Amino acid sequence: MPLQNATLLLVEDHKDLAEAVGAYLESSGFTMDYAYDGLSALHLASTEKYDAIILDIMLPGIDGLEICARLRKDAHLSTPILMLTARDQLDDKLLGFQQGADDYLVKPFDMPELEARLNALIRRQRGELDEAIYQVADLRLDTRTMQVTRQNQIIQLSPTCLRILRILMRESPKLISREQLEKELWGDLTPDSDTLRSHVYKLRKAIDKPFNQALLQTQQGLGLRLVAPE
Repeated sequence: MPLQNATLLLVEDHKDLAEAVGAYLESSGFTMDYAYDGLSALHLASTEKYDAIILDIMLPGIDGLEICARLRKDAHLSTPILMLTARDQLDDKLLGFQQGADDYLVKPFDMPELEARLNALIRRQRGELDEAIYQVADLRLDTRTMQVTRQNQIIQLSPTCLRILRILMRESPKLISREQLEKELWGDLTPDSDTLRSHVYKLRKAIDKPFNQALLQTQQGLGLRLVAPE
């Protein structure tokens, strides 16, 4: 079923491909906007509201990885970003996720798969935004601004740590398995076993270490959960 009132920004310097992708997605009910270089993409993404961004990596001027990083870190943009690129090496894909991408599709691709991935990203984002503020004990996440605070102190997190926190807060106090987290973070492209562990370590260091009570609990072999102290 087509999504209602979904607007996309397509950032792609090959105009023939951009026109083909845009025509297909418009026929599926999406409203399209276009950028053909990095500066235009940064301007549009920062000043207009989109439900998702399709972002090519190889762009003139500023490449897609830097655009993604700037949108996440400087503009604090939470809009889902799907990387669209000819690069199919695992390291390239992981670098995209580290910069804040939500999904990754390698060229050449099938249009129905692109549409399905976009629908999934937008529905997930809209579902999370239905409840704008998550709170566990004194830890608070405002999904409208993507600001994290504890005891009224602002906590700075990387995009991946922020996504992990949002999942755990959304599901709190449920136990979330490692497999569930990896699936929601990276889909079928699961990184090596140390990647999630490293992000969880950084998350725990940011939200628990400076404070008297720990909220992030690990149950060995089972998973993670965020829970308020009794």
